[in-house]
Amino acid sequence: MAKAKATKKATTKKAAPKKAAAKKAAPKAAKKAAPKKAAAPKKAKTARKPNAAFMKALTPSAALAAVVGASPLPRTEVVKKLWAYIKKNNLQDTKNKRNINADAKLKEVFGGKTQVSMFDMTKLVSKHLK
Repeated sequence: MAKAKATKKATTKKAAPKKAAAKKAAPKAAKKAAPKKAAAPKKAKTARKPNAAFMKALTPSAALAAVVGASPLPRTEVVKKLWAYIKKNNLQDTKNKRNINADAKLKEVFGGKTQVSMFDMTKLVSKHLK
């Protein structure tokens, strides 16, 4: 009898983890079988309006005018012309393309710095626009 009880305990102990594994598997199956919610109806697309602050014509300072021209331009056009000047004169750093090496004209715009990151460039240029 003692042996029979020992084997029952051993088998019940072994069976318990199997039941736990079955319980863990059941919620996963329920998650997969759960129905998906219907997608919300999409709004009709409207034409995108440009921000008026970006489109406002600003007058560049004398230092910036030497690079982009003296006529009033929107901020977006100033940045485009500045990048055209940088690419034309090959002023982008060869190892780190995010840096711009300033020549004599750009050094005045960049506040005397010889190298500026492209993110700092827009901040420094905004000081030259009125």
